[in-house]
Amino acid sequence: MSPSRPDANPNRSRSASPPAAKPAASKAGLGPASQPDTPTKPAPPPVTRTRTVNVRGKQVVRLPEPPRTPPVLARQVRGGVVESRHRGSIVEVTADGSVRRVLGNPDTVVNLRSAVKPFGLVALVESGGVEELEISDVELATMAGSHSGEDLHVRTLQAVFRRAGVTQQLLGCGAEGAPLDALTAARLARDGEKPGPLRHMCSGQHASMLLLCRIADWPMAEYWRPDHPVQRLYAATVARVFDTMPEMLVTSVDACGVPTYAFPLYEVARAFALLAEPTLVPESDSRAGLAGALTRIRDVMLANPEMVAGNRDRLDTSVMKAVPGRIVSKGGAEGLRGFAILPGPGGARAAGVALKIEDGGGFERASSAVSIETLKQLGVLDSAALRALGRYHRPLALDPRGEVIGETLADFELAPVGELL
Repeated sequence: MSPSRPDANPNRSRSASPPAAKPAASKAGLGPASQPDTPTKPAPPPVTRTRTVNVRGKQVVRLPEPPRTPPVLARQVRGGVVESRHRGSIVEVTADGSVRRVLGNPDTVVNLRSAVKPFGLVALVESGGVEELEISDVELATMAGSHSGEDLHVRTLQAVFRRAGVTQQLLGCGAEGAPLDALTAARLARDGEKPGPLRHMCSGQHASMLLLCRIADWPMAEYWRPDHPVQRLYAATVARVFDTMPEMLVTSVDACGVPTYAFPLYEVARAFALLAEPTLVPESDSRAGLAGALTRIRDVMLANPEMVAGNRDRLDTSVMKAVPGRIVSKGGAEGLRGFAILPGPGGARAAGVALKIEDGGGFERASSAVSIETLKQLGVLDSAALRALGRYHRPLALDPRGEVIGETLADFELAPVGELL
């Protein structure tokens, strides 16, 4: 069965609007729509109007009416002039699926892009491949991330390929834009070395797919095609994480050539809440069987943040280092980012957060500023962590002499849902 449904409309969600109280078991795929096609009257501000919705077919809850236009989350300021305004949406979801905070529209449909990697990696863990191929925690973390193409990432993946008896020449991710690390790129250019696919940020994900082919004795040629057995398994795994069926997935092609999957932003936050504390899922939940694999993936990412992204100027790594053992951060392209926030001091509960910058992030400055401001408002970052993450919180624009000539300012209030009703 094909994992994609080409005639699906990705702007229409099979699931209803996200719950503000504990929901029944979900079916999160983007299937047939329930939204009307006829124009409606402009809605008043969300703080003065609520909508009553039927959540996942069983429970009636009330949420703020989402704005017609997403709110401005960050501004690019130069010489006192606002040059750019970056709009977007943010949603925080608890482990039981309840919405804790929301700003903008949680029903915004997004492509997961690289944010899918921790979830798709479940397929390799469940296959027994980690034990069979003696994959280390460092190697597994590299496959869950979007690495910078530094030498430590390349050496790590080379070791996996050698041990598995698989040639890296089979990698189908290409080398466009690789490596992400500026110093490594400059060194390669100086030495006249052309970067290969192993330096691409998605080579870890592609390596996991080739290893699955190796274990299952599937053909490795054109493993990236949607109808290849490894992509069907990957899609089925993603569907399980999002509590839907493979045939309900809406797919497109990621920049590295493999399928990617679209979901409402709320569902992305819900998946990251699952990653934060997989064992909280009750046995009656269809996702309960994922707990072991997701816990393992979460823990190797927490223990090896430099393998998830890189040693220099990568927000995901910097966030995880600033709050050790508390946050898994994983970005996707076009201004998407997910956070799995583990339980913390003072009885703080596990949660998942997803944010999307509508215009793609403005050279990543908006997604960086909004990400750190979000974590600040959630109370996850102390003063030391905020100082360590300052360059992401207020990204600076510099002139050729290194003088500050502009900055990105995140300015919004992420209030609890109860205060908005």
